[in-house]
Parts: sequence; structure tokens; C-alpha cells
Amino acid sequence: MEKKVPEIRFAGFGGKWEEKELGTDVTDIIGGGTPSTSVSEFWDGDIDWYSPTEIGDNVYAEGSQKKITALGLKSSSAKILPAGRTVLFTSRAGIGDMAILTKPGSTNQGFQSFVIKEGFSPYFIYSSGKQIKEFALKHASGSTFLEISGKQLGRMEILIPCEKEQAAIGNYFQKLDALINQHQQKHDKLSSLKNAMLVKMFPKQGETVPEIRFKGFSGKWEDIGLLESIERVIDFRGRTPKKLGLDWSPSGYRALSALNVKQGYIDFSIDPHFGDQELYDKWMSGSELHQGQVLFTTEAPMGNVAQVPNADKYILSQRTIAFVVKPKVITDAFLAVLLRSSKVFRELSALSSGGTAKGVSQKALANLNVLIPSDLDEQTAIGNYFQKLDTLINQHQQQITKLTNIKQACLSKMFV
Repeated sequence: MEKKVPEIRFAGFGGKWEEKELGTDVTDIIGGGTPSTSVSEFWDGDIDWYSPTEIGDNVYAEGSQKKITALGLKSSSAKILPAGRTVLFTSRAGIGDMAILTKPGSTNQGFQSFVIKEGFSPYFIYSSGKQIKEFALKHASGSTFLEISGKQLGRMEILIPCEKEQAAIGNYFQKLDALINQHQQKHDKLSSLKNAMLVKMFPKQGETVPEIRFKGFSGKWEDIGLLESIERVIDFRGRTPKKLGLDWSPSGYRALSALNVKQGYIDFSIDPHFGDQELYDKWMSGSELHQGQVLFTTEAPMGNVAQVPNADKYILSQRTIAFVVKPKVITDAFLAVLLRSSKVFRELSALSSGGTAKGVSQKALANLNVLIPSDLDEQTAIGNYFQKLDTLINQHQQQITKLTNIKQACLSKMFV
């Protein structure tokens, strides 16, 4: 507020940003209302009526779950908000979620929505959401839950550039949001496909063949105990550097814990712990991991499965075990998929123990029976299919993370 110019600016723009009052100069702030829930004639109409739980990560509000009638609108304090120039803002039950209204609609009392005046960019105001939320949280009050009124929000002083610079900034963030949304949609679509195929490509309860199968494969799948396909389980339960007389290092061999192992991939951004050569030798000697080896989280969370991603050396850390397979019985890639199939996960959940944090022991794993193709080529085909899906899903997730980080950095540097 003191410097009145952003750190990063588009070429061609200069001068200080102007201080405006949010509810006087920039927007008209309009609250919501709720028709009586006991009058059926007020509900199931054709007017959108949003609640705060519907406004989250979505940039646009494109339709509400509940609808009210014209009579319901008239009977309450709800107002019709214009499309395109309205930014919904949740003012209670989770303050600060925002969305741009794409068609006329109304809201319940959990909103103080901004109808943007001429000369101001709706997307610029939407992108200013972090500042507006911080102001709202600072000035909110209430005993049962925090809430901020339209009158309080309206007093916020906000720094704003000329309309052309607003448009340039708004367009930039609109493109970023569109790219993030595109990758999110592709990510979600592939994830849904993967979940569906995890059901259809494995036999259902009481059956011995899957609903969908690759061409050229037939015959019943073999019913065996899971550990009949495993040569050895590498389990360092309870092992810590201090118990080995050592400690973690700032660099060296990466430790893989239950926090790193996600469904189908390793998240290296979480829980960065490293061991030096001495710690690695003491910890992993005789139990070194190899690329493609299956990792399984035993608790907190239970049941995440991933494979060692490359030929680097890793330390197997807390609440994670690794399987050494019998190569003539099962492949690493198929085992990774098998453990994520809905049937196996349900049975593992039933065998797990514990209160809040469910866990699975080697004893529980010994009681688990699974169906597998006896043909290793079929196992390979299934494993490869899901590996490709996981790769695509992970690529989109990486892009989402990268673009989101760019957006957050630019939000801090392109606004005052």
C-alpha cells in the first residue's frame, strides 16, 4: 500500500496505482437470502441459488445444485446477480472463496458478492482475491462462526491501476487459470478411466476372469496367497537413524517414507530426509532397492502403492515396505496394479487394524488371497497399461503444480 506500484509490470504501463474503496468506487456489494424451506413453491425452480460449499477451486460459477422459483426469490432477501460482472465472495462458513458468475443467479446468506462497476475488470478483482480474503478475515467477527458484512467489506481500500492495465493483468491470470483447468480436467478424466479399469480388468468377487481383457489372453486366473508370489518383504519397521547411532544428513541418499509414496508415484517434494554413505550402508545393506520394485505404505496412510522410479539408491524409511517378488510367479508392474485394485484394497482394509490410523501387518498380508494370471505376458500387458496411465496422470499433475506455483508467484509480484 505504501509503494503503490507492483514489483512486476507489463511493458507500457507506469505510474502509481490509485487507492479506491471496494464498496463505493469499485463494486456494489450484495448479500444473499434464503426462501423458507417449508414452502415447496419456493424451491425446484429455474433460478440458480448458490451455497458457500459450491464455491471452491472453480474459477467460474456455472450452475448451482439447488434452484429457487421467482416466488421464492421474491419472498426472500436474495437478489438476482448479473452474469459476467459478478464475483461471488463467501462471507461465512469459510470466508474468501470466490467465483465469477457465468449466468444470472442468486445466493444464500453466506455471500457478499461483488457486482463490478464499469471501468473495472471482473477478472482483475477476482485475481485480487488473496488481498480481499486477508482483509475479510482480519475484520470478521462472530461467536458461532466468523462472518463479515458487506458494509465492512466495502470499507476496504484497494489499489487499482488504469482499466487497460487491469485488463492486461486479468487476461494473463485468466489464461493461467484456463491452462490449470485444462490439465486438471485431463488429470481427472484419466484418473476416472484408471479407477474404472482397475475394476474391470480384475475379476469380481466370486469370478475368476476379468470383464475386460487384452486380446490373445484367456483362461481362469490363479487363486494364490499374496505372499506365495513374494520372495521376501523388506520391512524396517521402527528403524531410525538414531537407533543406528547416526543421524540424517543435508544431502546424500533420499529416504522414502509413507509420506512420499502416493498412488502410482513418488512425491519428492514431501518429507525430504537424506542419509550419507555410512547410514545407507548400515540401513540398506543386503536389502538394496531396485528400479520398478513395489513399495507399499502400511499405515498413515495404509495402502498407497508406487514403484521405485529410477536406478538411484534409496533408504526405505517409516511405514513403508518393499516386496521382493518371485519373478517366475509375478511381475513388479503387475503387483503394483494388483495392490491398487478395488477388490484387493477392500480386503486389505478389512484385514487392517487400528483406530484412527489403520495399519496392515505382514501377518495380515499372509491372510490375503489374490487372483493373478498365470501367463506372465498378460501380467506384463496389464502392468504396462497402468504404468502408461500413471505416467500421463503424473505429467498433468506436474503441470498443474508448476502452473499453480507460477500463478502464486505472479500474484505476489503483480499486485500491490
